[in-house]
Amino acid sequence: MTVVMTELAPYAVTGTNSRGRIIGEPSPGARSEFQRDRDRVIHSTAFRRLEYKTQVFVNHEGDLFRTRLTHSIEVGQISRTIARALRVNDDLAEAIALAHDLGHTPFGHAGQDALNECMKDHGGFEHNLQSLRIVDVLEERYGAFDGLNLTFETREGILKHCSLANAKKLGDLGQRFLEKRRPSIEAQVCNLADEIAYNNHDIDDGLRSGLLTLEQMREVSLFSRCADAAVAEYPAISGRRLVHETIRRTINALVTDLLAETGRRIEAASLSCLNDVHIAPTLVGFSAEMHSENMQLKAYLRDNLYRHYQVLRMTSKARRIIADLFNIFMDDPRLLPPQYQRMAEGDKTRAIADYIAGMTDRYAMKEHGRLFAVGGV
Repeated sequence: MTVVMTELAPYAVTGTNSRGRIIGEPSPGARSEFQRDRDRVIHSTAFRRLEYKTQVFVNHEGDLFRTRLTHSIEVGQISRTIARALRVNDDLAEAIALAHDLGHTPFGHAGQDALNECMKDHGGFEHNLQSLRIVDVLEERYGAFDGLNLTFETREGILKHCSLANAKKLGDLGQRFLEKRRPSIEAQVCNLADEIAYNNHDIDDGLRSGLLTLEQMREVSLFSRCADAAVAEYPAISGRRLVHETIRRTINALVTDLLAETGRRIEAASLSCLNDVHIAPTLVGFSAEMHSENMQLKAYLRDNLYRHYQVLRMTSKARRIIADLFNIFMDDPRLLPPQYQRMAEGDKTRAIADYIAGMTDRYAMKEHGRLFAVGGV
């Protein structure tokens, strides 16, 4: 079998037009700079922790539900496929994808919302900024620098959102938010691949849990159309096979539409170099019709899965656990592990946020039990 190597488009990120690393390092040799970034993310402590961090269902609720780790791998796969089809740097897209959720708290968005509320008078908490903080500061793996010393372009892609106040503190990395410039196409790809991945695997997990049914999901036009296509091809199909055949078709439909629409936008923008990407309107996106269908799917999952009473019961517990931990450490930082006690001498609230954000679901529950349960150890 012959593997055909696709030449990168002139507006793709390459080792030549990259803005490099904060601290210069020798060339990685057999790897590209972005392969090195990907490898550093994979070997990081924060990446391993994602195995036990919630996507929708808390880790102990079932072995087959997605976690932040499996979600990140799925985003990486979709990002790489799209980037290669668009002739942009798939190694960079994959590195961004694998790193994009490193800063997520335990208990998913409920945990982030709770920690942000705790930090509202201390600069707030946002998981994209925390992901950047992990790769820039918190990882301790190398003798020459803190963090992972990733390339500018990977760090730029990790920072999906940023307030203007925070952007002003980030120097060159925050400048695009102040100037309303776009990141690389590779970063834009990861942004949409993230959405494609979580919408579709949340359907799968919702159906597996029994909180959603196939009959319910047929209220969503995109899902219904893809289910009809699966049944047309395999008339006797049912159960998990029907679920998987439907979901693979929804992912394919979204990716196919995105590639066609993005190609149209790229052609209309007449891009000749990477800087053209930064000053162009958003290039990676769905057609108007698919955007509408995707929004219907997102709204349906919000109303019928994320706000299901059984999910809300767990997220309510999660918020209470996060708030309890934050408050007890604020009252007495001597209860923090020694490493974080030392960090708290410089910035107590940020050290506490770093400690809590780094917890897995089960570690947070155990730590809460140790500190609050009668007889906790």
